[in-house]
Amino acid sequence: MNRREFLQGAAAVASVSGLALAAGTKPEPEIAFTFDDPRTDSRANLRWQELNERILSALAKQGVKAALFVCGMRVDSADGRELIASWDRAGHIICNHSYSHLFFNGSGPRGVTLSEFEIDALRDEPLIEGYAHFTRLFRYPFFKEGDTAEKRDGMRAFLKEHGYRAGRATIDASDWAISARLEKRVAADAKANLDGYRDYFLQHIWERGEFYDSLALRVVARPVRHTVLLHHNPLNAFFLDNLIGMFVEKGWRPIDASHAYEDSIYDRQPKIVPAGESLIWALAKETGRFESELRYPGEDDTYENPRMDALKL
Repeated sequence: MNRREFLQGAAAVASVSGLALAAGTKPEPEIAFTFDDPRTDSRANLRWQELNERILSALAKQGVKAALFVCGMRVDSADGRELIASWDRAGHIICNHSYSHLFFNGSGPRGVTLSEFEIDALRDEPLIEGYAHFTRLFRYPFFKEGDTAEKRDGMRAFLKEHGYRAGRATIDASDWAISARLEKRVAADAKANLDGYRDYFLQHIWERGEFYDSLALRVVARPVRHTVLLHHNPLNAFFLDNLIGMFVEKGWRPIDASHAYEDSIYDRQPKIVPAGESLIWALAKETGRFESELRYPGEDDTYENPRMDALKL
């Protein structure tokens, strides 16, 4: 952060904080909802149409427009086109999440070159660019932006050349890990009580939201328009309405994803290697001042599995 950015950020915090103190409250955090990996298979006894409609209905009930990050290989079908179209008709932005969900960090069997990664990003475009709400935001699979400076900077230059911004999220989380457990439970018992998964999900996302919001205020010295990473999965089909309602009850304001991405923080390009994770995590890592708080990777089932094991989830 240069001196001008710091002073602008400090002024913003001072202004917002002054108003908040005058009113006897803290600033109202803002949050937008983003979803990765829409799919057209049945999961947790939900046909994809029902799963999809549940998520869209929860967003409509709360009056917010989300971002859908489409991984092409999961929706390259007539059903997939209808799924994307349903989000487009509802006014949600449609964004690029690559075609094959390749792992951009490392070498060997899971590794991928810069050229391969660029080709795969463009391969996704024909599936999404025809929709009215197509938006040139690119979300890196696994939140990994390159394990070398050459790959990191090469892909950033490629995205800029093709008119894209990085579709990062400020709040990373592991909803996918919780949903995998829920799906396994339903497969074993179609009538299983899912309240424990709901409660764990809400607590997990709240903890991660509070952590990244606190970190953001200390790193960039101003409130940011948060985006949370979620997935198009049964967990959110069942409990997204509860999740958004929880944030509202706790004093956060849901906002449209397109509005969130207008925040200039999403133009920041943290110079760390390996690159990626939550945008706030990466900016904190870049400063070198938060090492005691930053685990790697930022979020993973490695952290959540022991807790869920203890709860018998």
